[in-house]
Amino acid sequence: MESQKPKKVVARGLIGVIADDSEISTVGIGKGLNYRGYNIEDLAHGCIFEEVLYLLLFKELPTRDQLKDFQEKIAENRYIPAKLAEVIELVPKDSHPMDLMRTVASFLGTIEPETEENDQFTISIRLSAIFGPCLFYWYHFHKSGKRIEVDTHKSDTIAKNIVRLLKNDGKEPDELLVKTMEVSLILYAEHDFNASAYNARVTASTLSDFYSGITSAIGTLRGPLHGGANEAAIRFIKQFKTKEEAEAKLYEMYKEKKLVMGFGHRIYKNGDPRSDIIKGYSKKLTETEHGRPDLFEISERIENIMMSEKKMHPNLDFYSASAYYQLGLPVDFFTPIFVVSRTSGWAAHIIEQRSKNKLIRPASNYIGPEPKEFTVLDMRSKI
Repeated sequence: MESQKPKKVVARGLIGVIADDSEISTVGIGKGLNYRGYNIEDLAHGCIFEEVLYLLLFKELPTRDQLKDFQEKIAENRYIPAKLAEVIELVPKDSHPMDLMRTVASFLGTIEPETEENDQFTISIRLSAIFGPCLFYWYHFHKSGKRIEVDTHKSDTIAKNIVRLLKNDGKEPDELLVKTMEVSLILYAEHDFNASAYNARVTASTLSDFYSGITSAIGTLRGPLHGGANEAAIRFIKQFKTKEEAEAKLYEMYKEKKLVMGFGHRIYKNGDPRSDIIKGYSKKLTETEHGRPDLFEISERIENIMMSEKKMHPNLDFYSASAYYQLGLPVDFFTPIFVVSRTSGWAAHIIEQRSKNKLIRPASNYIGPEPKEFTVLDMRSKI
């Protein structure tokens, strides 16, 4: 009797597949999320983003002197070369800003290519420093025709530089707005083998250049099931004028089995540890000049119903939506800000992949037709 071949186990979406070892982050273990052993709550409440960027790149938190030198290096790398500025101005104003971010990464790789001197660490710092300035240079150029000065105060953190360039009003940025942005960048910085990080590793595994890995990741993050979720969440929340209206719509969606963006997570089953942190800042922002307590209250009603009816927790994207909106960020900029943050994690993954590289090439379970007899073109039926 002919022995049967064992049935292949297909893991669609690579669910449950352990693809490699990593020293970068833990997701769903211990307190929920750690970057190189440090808990996300401690990092969010006790660090500026540059400390976390340094940690992800160099595997340890910086000393005061190391942080000072690191911040100076970041400030030096905010400038936009003339050739890149020309390209930015050519990106149509009605393009999605994620197209701009992808273009910046790709074009910068042609004028500042990876070399022995311009190595992966140098490029990581350059991209982390320049992505925000490029985004707001493009924004103000098409909004008002102004070519803004992006090289702000040397002491500005990446978060403060973003808020300063967003407002572009010559005033000192509000501390709460800067702190909210700071915390947001830390929370979004890294998340294990997420879709975009893994795509960056796939690209790196072919021995492609650093910029190609980042560009691959940006393209992956552009999708609404990954980076675009916070944009979808605020568009959903904004449509309601009252909590009661939101509640009625939710029950209608339940009946139609529609997805509510910003809830649930493949890894976290008992809640995303980042959600309550950003929720706290979203609530604080309701008390500012441009705060929207109505949006926050509607968001809370949606959260309560989703918990009671579906036992689904909000993920980071849900309250980031109302926080970003109250910061004054255009909705289409939510995911590009994610890029500014997650470049740190992508860089860490590319560096780690290169350190112990093996080409990533999974197999498929073929379910197509059995072998067929080939027929030359003139003998094929026209039916």
